[in-house]
Amino acid sequence: MTNVSTTNASNQQLPIIDLSAADRGPEARALLHAQLHSAAHDVGFFQLIGHGVTDEETRLLLTAMRRFFALSEERRLALDNVNSPHFRGYTRTGDERTGGRRDWRDQLDIGAERPAHVPGAGEPPYWWLQGPNQWPDDLPELRTAALRWVERLSGVAEKLLHELLTAIGADPAFYDGIFGRHAHPHLKLVRYPGGSGDGAAQGVGAHKDYGFLTLLLQDQVGGLQVEREDGLFHDVPPVPGAFVVNLGELLEVATNGYLRATNHRVVSPPGATERFSVPFFYNPRLDAHVQPLAFPYASTAPGVTDTPDNPLFAEYGYNELKGKLRAHPLVAERHHAELLTPA
Repeated sequence: MTNVSTTNASNQQLPIIDLSAADRGPEARALLHAQLHSAAHDVGFFQLIGHGVTDEETRLLLTAMRRFFALSEERRLALDNVNSPHFRGYTRTGDERTGGRRDWRDQLDIGAERPAHVPGAGEPPYWWLQGPNQWPDDLPELRTAALRWVERLSGVAEKLLHELLTAIGADPAFYDGIFGRHAHPHLKLVRYPGGSGDGAAQGVGAHKDYGFLTLLLQDQVGGLQVEREDGLFHDVPPVPGAFVVNLGELLEVATNGYLRATNHRVVSPPGATERFSVPFFYNPRLDAHVQPLAFPYASTAPGVTDTPDNPLFAEYGYNELKGKLRAHPLVAERHHAELLTPA
């Protein structure tokens, strides 16, 4: 249950940033950079409009997504991620964990469509994260829409990252080499089926994302909460057509804490109310080494948040593998028992 003493349902809106300002001349772009700098440094979250993703593109994805969740549980479980050593496929409600507690949602996990990379002798175990997706045979439009969304939002995130790095005075192309053709994007199609009746159940527990950027498409039901400067979790009112953007831990590490990765969570909707959301995670190559960023404000950086139970590694793949093993214990136990830490 959510501790209500840590919640402030004030509907305090996040900064709203228009990415199209980057293409409207030097004055508009300068204002965009000022807004991005403030939002990324002070909050770590903002609402993104002017991204260029059309209503029709969004409709196609959401229609296919709803058709998937309308399938019988038996047909959805034909794609059970327990069958995938790559952590791809369907997770039934309650099978994913955050902070050791069950998340009350079900979802389909999708990544770049690539052949399986089974680690050979001496290769890092994170190569297990590369592999094929699982798709329903009788819903081909889902595969088409989801992979198109991954490609589309990778482009939006790349542009956003360039503008963000420019905003803090860094080389906008500094990290281009760790993305490109071999980047490791991740898409979730998520349904929150409703809580225990009072809306207080853990939809997903408080956490930070471990990549670079997350772009979230949420419906109008609400439930996302972000930890703000007062230490309380504030509701994020949905903005039609906007993506909720948050910075991941890799950007916090890259800037020694100058840019913020912020705790957030989802409170389950009340009763039988369904909530749908589509988070997209812009991640680098699995074997990427994230180098420190040179920028004019580096001397004022406060340092990375100290979380001893969540160590960060030099290679991105180890960070994602660590998270997957924790979040999906059934997959870990079936396929990767040798990677689990003894209790």
